[in-house]
Amino acid sequence: MEKVFTVSGIPYLRLGAGEPLVFIHGLGEVKEGWSNQFEFANQYDLIIPDLRGHGDYLSPGEISIKHFALDVIHLLKELKIESAHICGLSMGGMVAQEIYRQAPDMCRTLMLVSTYHYAPKRLGKWFLKYRQAKADIKTQEEMRETAAKVCLYSWSKENFDKFFQFYKPNREYYFKSMEACLKVNNLCLLPQIKAPTLIIGGQYDSLTPAWIQLLMHKQIKHSEFVIFRNTGHIAKLEAKDAFNNVLRNFLNKHKMAS
Repeated sequence: MEKVFTVSGIPYLRLGAGEPLVFIHGLGEVKEGWSNQFEFANQYDLIIPDLRGHGDYLSPGEISIKHFALDVIHLLKELKIESAHICGLSMGGMVAQEIYRQAPDMCRTLMLVSTYHYAPKRLGKWFLKYRQAKADIKTQEEMRETAAKVCLYSWSKENFDKFFQFYKPNREYYFKSMEACLKVNNLCLLPQIKAPTLIIGGQYDSLTPAWIQLLMHKQIKHSEFVIFRNTGHIAKLEAKDAFNNVLRNFLNKHKMAS
């Protein structure tokens, strides 16, 4: 069991030593969901927070992508870290983009995984109403099973068990967080990103299809783009070894100057 630290009410895991590497989880997930990536502690100083309303962060205040990012920035400042490699999955990828907006010098690199940069307002409102209506007639277990089937390409028992271990949506904050995601508009931000950026998609991701990441790749100059075959929304789980190799190769190319 990894030890959970807290700074200014922000719970986080910290493992390893080396250049700082921040992992930011997705909607309904918890910080421990990056357990497949704990092996990076052999080369990096891993900092893995819970976002507001997720995991151990249960007195969060305002729920927004802006405040998620402010928490991560505040955490890094409290830890006396001037810049870090920032990796975010799905909602965490939106938070990573927002960290760059607020504090670009803190982002040594960006790794944007199965995420998006823009949600049309009308579509967002419709989607939120639809998901809320579905949730009203489903139990917590039914919601979690539906999420697993949507997020995973392979419905093996092993994948389901791993997914359920770290997907723990807090009903009080889940839809507030989803609403925050549906307000994202980074159309003007992406062309301004100068940090080395890796964009990752999943071949069968039905939540954030790979063509969305392709659009992001075209907007961010000099970015790299990788699609994992036979994966859904969570390549870090379904293609752990290949995912970690791609991340490590990218990070090794962009080590900080000593």
